[in-house]
Amino acid sequence: MKYLLTNQQTERLHFRILEQSDFENWLKLFEDEQTARMLGMDNFKTPKERCEKWFEWTFHRYKNNLGGQNVLISKENNQLVGQCGLLVREIENEFELEVAYSILPQFRGKGFAIEAAKKCRDFAFESQFHNRLISIIIPENENSKNIALKNGMNFKKQIDYSGKKMDLFQITKQDWENLD
Repeated sequence: MKYLLTNQQTERLHFRILEQSDFENWLKLFEDEQTARMLGMDNFKTPKERCEKWFEWTFHRYKNNLGGQNVLISKENNQLVGQCGLLVREIENEFELEVAYSILPQFRGKGFAIEAAKKCRDFAFESQFHNRLISIIIPENENSKNIALKNGMNFKKQIDYSGKKMDLFQITKQDWENLD
């Protein structure tokens, strides 16, 4: 399963693939209407429907070598804190690799998203998966934009993605090599 960070780790996190047994923990993410909207899941009416669709999409990605988000497990207490990973995307008829992240509400603001996003960035470039990484973010999602900026990305342009205006952030391999 190319692009997955299975068995990778950071100072505070273990990465592993999503399992069906994670459903109840991940359901909490979709109980928040604003989060559902930021993740483009607001077309689904209930948290359960949103979570079921998320799991369907994630397992489809795994099965078809399209990357996917990895579950982030805290080393300190073995709790699921969120997901982060590399997603294969087609943007404007080009192959792209997106760094995507979602953190459960009770673990936000603790640096888990940037820690995991940097690991994904480094893993992708060290593995020579692509010469550029992107993050596609809803324009009003300031928290995700801040993570992208902290991950060395810069705003590139606004794109139409799945019928919505989205902000595209990017970092090239050359930019990454020149980071402090």
